[in-house]
Amino acid sequence: METDQLYNEALLLLQQLIATPSFSREEDKTATILEQYLLQKGVKPQRHLNNVWALNRYFDPAKPTVMLNSHHDTVKPNPQYVKDPFTPVIEDGKLFGLGSNDAGGCLVSLIATFLYFHDKQDLKYNIVLAASAEEEISGVNGIEALLQNNTFREALQMKQPAFAIVGEPTLTNLAIAEKGLMVLDGVAHGRAGHAAREEGDNAIYKALKDIAWISSYTFPETSEWLGPVKMSVTVINTENKAHNVVPAVCNFVVDVRVTDAYTHEQVLAIIRANIGSEVTPRSMRMRATRIEAGHPIVKAGLALGKTTYGSPTSSDKALMPFPALKCGPGDSARSHTADEYIFVSEIKQGIENYISMLGSVIA
Repeated sequence: METDQLYNEALLLLQQLIATPSFSREEDKTATILEQYLLQKGVKPQRHLNNVWALNRYFDPAKPTVMLNSHHDTVKPNPQYVKDPFTPVIEDGKLFGLGSNDAGGCLVSLIATFLYFHDKQDLKYNIVLAASAEEEISGVNGIEALLQNNTFREALQMKQPAFAIVGEPTLTNLAIAEKGLMVLDGVAHGRAGHAAREEGDNAIYKALKDIAWISSYTFPETSEWLGPVKMSVTVINTENKAHNVVPAVCNFVVDVRVTDAYTHEQVLAIIRANIGSEVTPRSMRMRATRIEAGHPIVKAGLALGKTTYGSPTSSDKALMPFPALKCGPGDSARSHTADEYIFVSEIKQGIENYISMLGSVIA
């Protein structure tokens, strides 16, 4: 299939996806659209929850597999939208609509790439396409559930993919490393008392002392690609409703962006050793990841003039226990913004770049 035809069909598919709300955990309708689209193209899609996946026609169990992954869920519209987020409109070369940039453009470009290679014989690698759900909330029923699904694992002969391309808007540059995420719930304990008298032990003051440490501490190890670990306190509150009560408890939330210089466990241990508040991680799933700069798929991107960098934002890449390159059309700076858009030319470039990069490795 010619790339111009792939581009035209990808653009139409993206417009259909934009017109169909697909908030995280509510992606059933876009999952159905993707299934039907692949069926029309002669592909045999399968579905686990709201994750849609498919194998290339000449899948060979003796060969390694590359996974092409992007997500079809979206955040809810930014309240500052002026345009209808569910009406795909092309103006001045920009396709507007919720999910156009994050990550619809990447998804349809990867689907086009999968279709380009689907019927080709004698590839060095098998290909599995995985359109995942719940990426925007790091949900347990997204790519993680698919990788653990028995039908999926049996189709891949109980082997992990050798590597993956994760479609996220990177201006088609190469995010070879990605920070992990650990969210901590902190609790400072004091003793209630009347604010008019010297009573109680103010939990806010205890929390502020710990927050001051969090805001000023520098982890000694720095990642080559991701820089330092970053900690940000993003929420603080007490149970108090009255102004005249010294609070006994103060709760706060810490957003920790972990690099590949530390494990989550190491970062947590350092924090606990330096503050008095109790801190409890909500999850340890979203790990920092890196694919080596010398990996063939990275070298293929470099040959196209792309640049490598470390990404501060997390994606489904964090949940893949195998090498994965984050790369795709669109710009991360547009994600989750009002009147989100992607240039239609970026989609065409994304398809061409994906085909060229992947082809140099698997063809």
